Amino acid sequence: MRTLKHLGCWLALPAAGLLLSSRHAEAIPAFAAQTGQPCTACHIGGFGPQLTPFGRAFKVGGYTQRGGDGILASIPLSLMVQTSFNNTATNATAPHAPFGANNNFALDQVSGFVGGGIGDHTGGLIQFTWSQESNAVNLDNTDLRPYTTTFDLGGKELRVGTTINNNPTVQDPYTSSYAWGFPYIGSKFANSPAGTPLLAGGLGQSALGYTAYAWYDNKLYLEGGLYSTLGSWALGRIGNNYNIGATTNPAPYLRAAYEWDWGANEAHVGALFMHADVSPATDLFATTSAFGTDHYTDYAIDADYQFLGDGTNIVTVQGIATHEDQNLLGSAAMNGIAGAQASLNQIHADVSYWYKNTYGVTLGWQKTWGTPNPVLFAAGGSVNKKPDSNAFILEADWVPFGKEDSQWAPLANLKLGVQYTAYTQFNGGTSNYDGAGSNASGNNALLMFAWFMF
Repeated sequence: MRTLKHLGCWLALPAAGLLLSSRHAEAIPAFAAQTGQPCTACHIGGFGPQLTPFGRAFKVGGYTQRGGDGILASIPLSLMVQTSFNNTATNATAPHAPFGANNNFALDQVSGFVGGGIGDHTGGLIQFTWSQESNAVNLDNTDLRPYTTTFDLGGKELRVGTTINNNPTVQDPYTSSYAWGFPYIGSKFANSPAGTPLLAGGLGQSALGYTAYAWYDNKLYLEGGLYSTLGSWALGRIGNNYNIGATTNPAPYLRAAYEWDWGANEAHVGALFMHADVSPATDLFATTSAFGTDHYTDYAIDADYQFLGDGTNIVTVQGIATHEDQNLLGSAAMNGIAGAQASLNQIHADVSYWYKNTYGVTLGWQKTWGTPNPVLFAAGGSVNKKPDSNAFILEADWVPFGKEDSQWAPLANLKLGVQYTAYTQFNGGTSNYDGAGSNASGNNALLMFAWFMF
């Protein structure tokens, strides 16, 4: 019973690993074939998910834009393969060492995509992923656009639409938000800080969201909707499970942003809000409200800037800052812990430079801090019970295929990259943060990867 309580406690907040977990591609060759545009028209570096203004318009437009010709323009299927070599500063332990304690080669994932438009008003993107780590297939990030259309309002275009998706922010047109944020790929073998907010994946792939949006003059973006978790039977059928638990009532989600485009430049500022009342998870497929419910309220602001130039030199900067208020009554009572209220703060920021969408370098920064959280660290992991962590991520990329003049475009796309993550603080401390002699730098990780899109 105590083991079950500890498991429930760990699942009471978004699972450890979401902070630096693997992201999934939104750039698929089927979109390039449908639009008749190269991948670099929609994405920085030719690989997703970071969007250009053109790519953002394609997404908000429901993935319906056309312009391609030939049979490929009518086949909405794509395939992605990610392989990697992983090294961690200290040998990994379960569950991060499924093959060996260190220096692991892995076929991280194979994903199949169905994506594109159906007529002028309907489209979407569905991803199915097989992971070597789990040896199972699951329904991954999914963004369906049942209906979108445009109106004339004061001589400007007003686009309205609806979405059905399974991960808050996966439908967001700005990649400064969480679902598509940097790092776009991460090591499955490295430890990650425990503290991460609801918006960063607390309901990812376990919930179904219905939202409506409006985009005025390609500048003002507004969106609102509700998310509810699926039942355990449904989650089992699609290969997913509960993260923080099950919503007791629909969770509201709000998004606003304003964008400027001038010359070869683009910038935006925005804000997000989400609140969820949750029955905490006791197992991967079970939750309980017998001890009460947990309450999460997230407020976030985000921004980005892009200099696209003529495609020779490209510079981007993006970031998001989130504050979360937590009242974890259910999890605290379930585990016999005092101190249900806590707060969490997190900043993600990155700056990148690309030369001809072929050679790129990105520097990312992720900082988390907050009040002591005995619920989050009931099973250990932090002597002072604080979520404070600080990481720097450096990544260098080479994209030999994936541009307009690439051989076999748009069918053959390849990114080769090297990524290093360095921690100066981890789970509340720099040295001996867990009382067992572990240092923050012991979680540093090297990732070398090959990323294929067909």
